[in-house]
Amino acid sequence: MTVYGNFPGSRPRRLRTTPAMRRMVAETRLDAADLILPAFVREGVDAPVPISAMPGVYQHTLDTLRKAAVEAVSAGISGIMLFGVPADEKKDARGTAGTDPDGILQAGLRAVREEVGDDLVIMSDLCLDEYTDHGHCGVLTADGRVDNDATLERYAEMAQVQADAGAHVVGPSGMMDGQVGVIRDALDQTGHEDVSILAYTVKYSSAFYGPFREAVGSSLKGDRKTYQQDPANIRESLRELALDLEEGADMVMVKPAGPYLDILAKVADAADVPVAAYQISGEYAMIEAAAEKGWIDRDAAILESLTGIRRAGAQMILTYWATEVAQRLGGR
Repeated sequence: MTVYGNFPGSRPRRLRTTPAMRRMVAETRLDAADLILPAFVREGVDAPVPISAMPGVYQHTLDTLRKAAVEAVSAGISGIMLFGVPADEKKDARGTAGTDPDGILQAGLRAVREEVGDDLVIMSDLCLDEYTDHGHCGVLTADGRVDNDATLERYAEMAQVQADAGAHVVGPSGMMDGQVGVIRDALDQTGHEDVSILAYTVKYSSAFYGPFREAVGSSLKGDRKTYQQDPANIRESLRELALDLEEGADMVMVKPAGPYLDILAKVADAADVPVAAYQISGEYAMIEAAAEKGWIDRDAAILESLTGIRRAGAQMILTYWATEVAQRLGGR
């Protein structure tokens, strides 16, 4: 055997020798408490409706939503983010079903709050796109543009009804200028000072939202490039962060997660509030599809993707695998 003196003098592989060693020296740890489950509740169905592009994800009835919430609590995850799917005939140009106290999202919030109380952080998507017949996140002008300030008035109404229905946290996702400040004022003026705002601070106009459109029964015509961010840009993300913090955001989010880990890391370095990231429908669908083909190890790929998001700086991760992964982590 040839001896090369002390070369190599440093042997990092010593810390990779066994699973126990690797676990002991791991720099990033994924915990059930890091996870938030996005969930859909659909009006007018008596059984869960499978979402074809997202195997294992369903549009819930109120009863199955309750069960999902209980399961989430048992698994030890921190929160659930609810999205409403109204009947098509209830959609209109102003998204009035979104501010109806008896609308499907508000019914879902009440059901979950009644079922699990404060054992789960109950979050609500605060946006109009599920409820408008044009599928945009706001009110349109006569020439078809999204009217920022008219939309803010609708968001203020949504914040109040969602808080009244039991939301601990509202998540404005429409990317309207000034949305956090208007929502904070609306909550404070209606006695909801303790309701938090998880701002969708950095939300890119992404090709990876496709399966979500099926999940919420979107009626979108056109695209959202005039209000969601351009994937080419970085600096405007930090500008959006500064504005949301100034307006009173309690937490901030980057969406999507996987394709924007560089942005997530910059936001996490700059923010002085908790940072979330949303592993969106397209990210979920790609892993599930590749695993179904036998091209990747599904369970390993899920954990690797989530660990990467956590490593980039997310303290909270919204993922459709939240309950499943939490159960697996608990079994270690």
